[in-house]
Amino acid sequence: MEPILRRSALSLCLLPLSGLAQGHGGAKIRPRSGEDADIQLPNGKSQMDEILKAEREQNIKDAAKLADLADELKQTIEKEDRFVFSLNTVKMTEDIEKLARKIRTRMRHE
Repeated sequence: MEPILRRSALSLCLLPLSGLAQGHGGAKIRPRSGEDADIQLPNGKSQMDEILKAEREQNIKDAAKLADLADELKQTIEKEDRFVFSLNTVKMTEDIEKLARKIRTRMRHE
């Protein structure tokens, strides 16, 4: 019974550390509003504005790709049998999900 108590005590000691390992320690720090909130590039433009502009352009491209993949998935599902889907169809749904997550992550600035 003593080894069980040791394992229990060890797991209780390590429990608070598990929260740090699950992603709480890797949080990004956003700049505070004030003097150092935005960096000016050598051409005089705001670095944050340029980053947001590039992210917007990438979101537009990814959204177009997402729409194409969704149309392709619809056509593939319509062509296949009623109850059986190919592995390529399942992979296509995973690709759509990954692309949607990328867009969402960019929009949230995570």
